[in-house]
Amino acid sequence: MITIDFNRVPLDPGSRILDIGCGGGRHACEAYRLSKAFVVGADLDFRNLVQARERLQFHDQLGEHGGGTWHLNTADILNLPYTNQTFDLVICSEVMEHIREEQPAIAELKRVLKPGCYLALSVPRYIPERICWLLSDEYHMVNQGHVRIYRESEMINLITANGFTFLGSHFAHSLHAPYWWLKCLLGPTREHHPLVRAYHRFLTWDIMKKPPLTRLLDHMLNPLMGKSLVLYFNKNR
Repeated sequence: MITIDFNRVPLDPGSRILDIGCGGGRHACEAYRLSKAFVVGADLDFRNLVQARERLQFHDQLGEHGGGTWHLNTADILNLPYTNQTFDLVICSEVMEHIREEQPAIAELKRVLKPGCYLALSVPRYIPERICWLLSDEYHMVNQGHVRIYRESEMINLITANGFTFLGSHFAHSLHAPYWWLKCLLGPTREHHPLVRAYHRFLTWDIMKKPPLTRLLDHMLNPLMGKSLVLYFNKNR
């Protein structure tokens, strides 16, 4: 499930890319497809890094990459272990809603990014996320907890106030919003409920097969109920 649109961030071959909060490696694997990219996936949870390693190794086995290299390490967004102005692109997908100290986190993203280069950031969209919070108090306290809900204008103002220029935005994953509403109604941790399992199978099938009908439906519904808000910035020189 790729949230970031890499076509919106023009990168040269050999670009250095950081995926902070990489989880199981979905964006790190996609970045690894770029020509000669140097990809770093970082996460606080070592179990996520194990999963990301397995996925990246699978890409190596299949030869599905752009001829670059990848690395994984444990890292905290509040204290990134990288030197200043290291990366051409920093991906921060579905991370900021977990961070209480948002200003230090943004300062770190800015510090490790080269001047004039790109930040691609996503957070849960306000209305679908607010519905989840209304349906379940438990929802935003699982999976390390969601501590806030961002409006688009709030996130744009927050990032641009810290030395970035806003480039554009879009919404993603409209077909995933009802899945999370269903989970909130039934209990966010009830992964084995028959309805939850059935919807999860549908989403997995959709991701793997990418049938034209569901791709069209997702595209049409994203402006209305896309689960993720995706924003693009570049660091001021």
